[in-house]
Amino acid sequence: MTSSINTSMNARVWAMLITLSVLWGGSFFFVGVAVTDLPPLTIVTLRVGIAAIALWSIALVIGLRPPKSMGVWTAFLGMGLLNNVIPFVLIVWGQTQIASGLASILNAATPIFTVVVAGLLLPDERATPLKLAGVAVGFIGVVMMIGLPASSGGSSLVAQLAIIAAAMSYAFAGVYGRRFKAMAINPIITAAGQVTASALVLAPIALMVDGPLDIAGPSVGTWAAIFGLAILSTAIAYVLYFKILASAGVTNLLLVTLLVPISAILLGALFFNESLEIVHFVGMALIALGLSAIDGRIWRRLKSASA
Repeated sequence: MTSSINTSMNARVWAMLITLSVLWGGSFFFVGVAVTDLPPLTIVTLRVGIAAIALWSIALVIGLRPPKSMGVWTAFLGMGLLNNVIPFVLIVWGQTQIASGLASILNAATPIFTVVVAGLLLPDERATPLKLAGVAVGFIGVVMMIGLPASSGGSSLVAQLAIIAAAMSYAFAGVYGRRFKAMAINPIITAAGQVTASALVLAPIALMVDGPLDIAGPSVGTWAAIFGLAILSTAIAYVLYFKILASAGVTNLLLVTLLVPISAILLGALFFNESLEIVHFVGMALIALGLSAIDGRIWRRLKSASA
């Protein structure tokens, strides 16, 4: 059972959303470093496993305790499957078959599915023409920023469908996660429970597919990237994720998928001297326009002023 929320976003929520996009945008850098030494499923498992240890450590230090209810842990398992296990496995497999640029574009369709799924399942997050238009404009902005990759070289329809299925899983995860506010669970505990359940499911899969981990094998740089991925892009990021979900709703939360490409490209320009072109700024402008339409407040004021 979900509780009703205020889906309009104030400055605090926007700040958390932008911070979350930077943390998730940084994950591309961390993964890029880690894949030189470690296979993908091992990286994902280490990501959620180390994040779980960090979050439970923080929870215990500030006086929070793990829930004892089996129902709560079942909910954590459901969230972990929808938000981590299913999409991570699908994306990892999909990116072995298609270009990462195409995978990023397909994954950026998450808000489109979210508006539809939330509109159908949550009475306080109904889809409106303005929201749908905003998502469409924002998605076009993402495509402009990333660029349409060539469709040659082993591009697979099944792999593309896998990435789309991952985006749908994220949309359902956001709707499913609304229950944690009604259950009055602290966001730190929710984040910790979700990544713990994900780690327990992913560990045997990684062991079967990638084999045992050689602790001494990866370089210091690789381990630094793994800890950055786990602590910054997962542990802290998921605390923000559940705070935004509880206060602003799933549709607003998953707008972060449109912001992540901006963060990733700006971080690349800042730290790797990657050039920014006119098309990137046009894409950012379209994303900003789409976000303003989904938020709706500026457009409602303009409509009132012209009435």
